[in-house]
Amino acid sequence: MLALTAEIDPRLLEILVCPVTHGPLDYDRERAELISRGAKLAYPVRDGVPIMLPEEARELAD
Repeated sequence: MLALTAEIDPRLLEILVCPVTHGPLDYDRERAELISRGAKLAYPVRDGVPIMLPEEARELAD
């Protein structure tokens, strides 16, 4: 059975940065995304693995 929310190790969140801005990321558990407010991108987390490729990220609305 698939979980509705992807979990990510909090220690990993402490060291991950946005590959575009090198700034901090916020974790949106509900959408399973890592949010870069500086780049206005949301990186998906699939099966607990962050996909840190800008071409895979969703652009955030203003």
